[in-house]
Amino acid sequence: MKYIDYKEQREQGTFNFPIAFYHETPHSPRYYMTYHWHTHYEIIRIISGSFQMTMDNETRNYHAGDVIFIKDGTLHGGTPHDCVYDCIVFNLQVLMKDNHACAKTIHDIMAHQITIKPLLSESSTSVLPIINNLCNALSNRKVGYEFMTQGFLYQLIGIILEEHLYEEQVNDHVASERLDSIKDVLAYISDNYYNSISLENLAKIAGMNPKYFCRYFRSMTERTPIDYLNYYRIECACEMLSTKDISIKEVAISCGFNDESYFIKTFHKYKNITPKQFMKAEF
Repeated sequence: MKYIDYKEQREQGTFNFPIAFYHETPHSPRYYMTYHWHTHYEIIRIISGSFQMTMDNETRNYHAGDVIFIKDGTLHGGTPHDCVYDCIVFNLQVLMKDNHACAKTIHDIMAHQITIKPLLSESSTSVLPIINNLCNALSNRKVGYEFMTQGFLYQLIGIILEEHLYEEQVNDHVASERLDSIKDVLAYISDNYYNSISLENLAKIAGMNPKYFCRYFRSMTERTPIDYLNYYRIECACEMLSTKDISIKEVAISCGFNDESYFIKTFHKYKNITPKQFMKAEF
């Protein structure tokens, strides 16, 4: 269900402790991960099941025991399959406060001069125990957990450096510009999904011809642009049906569907139930 925009705006943690923890199961409202990005870093621990996730240009299946590291600005999202997973979203600057010994390395990571490998558990057996301890500290929130949390993050970065789980970054400006163009398209969809949007509109925003744009967008999201637009609209409809006292017809119009019957048909295509069945299941 869509509870976040493509550019995630919500605060993570608090001002003094900008670290947030989420435990997701198939029953969680944020279980499905729509494509988005944020200015924070994120660590995902797969506890069980599998998760097909796309990060920028690469799609991969992750499984139980995998630890995924997502740097700031990375466009990511995907579909979990009978999956239980934890997410830790944090501002890396928290590790720079009054810490001159580590500040240079933290700065290099934040400046993308050091790029941490996305699948940390693939090349190291030391990472998962640290992440397990980190998740337990954030989940239990016992007295002193703030110290434990930051300590485990320092320990993780130490292992990343010791075992060379990173790469020296060489910027690909062309690939970066293409990713930025996709982010522009996603932001436009987020702001205008209730209006009429054509493939030509989206291609123009991306600065590509429609044919190339359609092919590139599909390589990123495994959906055509219009398929993804409708998918996003249905996610928005689910949120409205869950949180507002509103009729199905009003939801359809609010989400860019002028025809109620077409909305119901499209809803069933993506959710395998009708809007009315969805409302009964929710309440």
